Amino acid sequence: MNSGLVYLDYQATTPLDPRVQKAMLPLLGDNFGNPHSINHAYGWQAADSVKVARGQVADFIGADDSEIVFTSGATESCNLAIRGVLKASGSSRRKIITVSTEHPAVYETVLDLEREGYDITILSVQQDGLLDLEDLKRELDEHTALVSVMAANNEIGVLQPLADISQLCHAKGAFLHTDATQAAGRIDIDVDTWGVDFLSISAHKVYGPKGIGALFVRNGIPISPVLTGGGQEYGLRPGTVAAPLVVGIGMACEIAMENLKNDTVRMIRLTEKLWRGILNERGDVMLFGHPTQRIPGNLNFGFPGVNADVVIDLVSDRIAISTGSACSSGTNEPSRILIALGIGSELAATGLRVSLGRFTCDEEIDSAIHTFARVGAVIDRE
Repeated sequence: MNSGLVYLDYQATTPLDPRVQKAMLPLLGDNFGNPHSINHAYGWQAADSVKVARGQVADFIGADDSEIVFTSGATESCNLAIRGVLKASGSSRRKIITVSTEHPAVYETVLDLEREGYDITILSVQQDGLLDLEDLKRELDEHTALVSVMAANNEIGVLQPLADISQLCHAKGAFLHTDATQAAGRIDIDVDTWGVDFLSISAHKVYGPKGIGALFVRNGIPISPVLTGGGQEYGLRPGTVAAPLVVGIGMACEIAMENLKNDTVRMIRLTEKLWRGILNERGDVMLFGHPTQRIPGNLNFGFPGVNADVVIDLVSDRIAISTGSACSSGTNEPSRILIALGIGSELAATGLRVSLGRFTCDEEIDSAIHTFARVGAVIDRE
């Protein structure tokens, strides 16, 4: 970690928890077996490690072990859920419904499917980022195969009412997928309480390794593979399972489940402290997204009239933050998510995403408040 640089970009990625690293190391050394090798101890040992990890992920989201499919990450999980359901649905249900504020893993996938001839509906959100359930109800029909709504937004942190959404979907015979990547480790996840049929997560957002994710597939739901090869992962995801990474996501989920209450309480307290500090220094700062129905540790705000890139340049030597999704960084366009809130491109261009995590401390928040105060002083001089 860079000395003196406060990391407040936990929604982009999280540092690897030392306990996760410790769990992975044996499988990067002597325990190197292929978990699909069934004829000797090396394979058995690796297979046992994968089995334990599958159970850890399942427990984390309230699922059965048999409902967990390991993937390379949440993007692949989202693609498998959406494309796999459509592939299994046949010609009677070719409609997909999603939301304008979805992560590119879902948003770009449905746009690609539209080019393939599928019927796509992208619902708008209200100014607070929440989906209007009446809009969804009007669009659901007997041709709808799948609705995909993310649990927590990757930029503004807004939490969607998944339990209510699932009831509407199931009443029309449609399945519900949720991208829970940003919700994992920040709020309690229970697939039965939410009523979802598919759920995507990624390890590197819960202090696990990059390159591994999981897809929850509710037992009995028809889904087809989108890749061909071997019969691994219940025939849904061919290829040798990366046992070290799987052990990593398993341990990360177990730790996140055990630490959820403490992590959440700390993140709420520190986020409130940071926001009060910023407001005290700059009363005209604007918060984007619902003020309370959002994940702990997320702030998305802007200094009116000041482009976010200008702020980033001013603070880059003190704090690590972003202007939005890491997957869309490098573009000069205002955030698609903020534009979807109906706030206009000029105001959207001011949006900054600040995200706290497990290792954020009071001293770092004090430093961040001081740094944003310096930004305010620069703005006033100009």
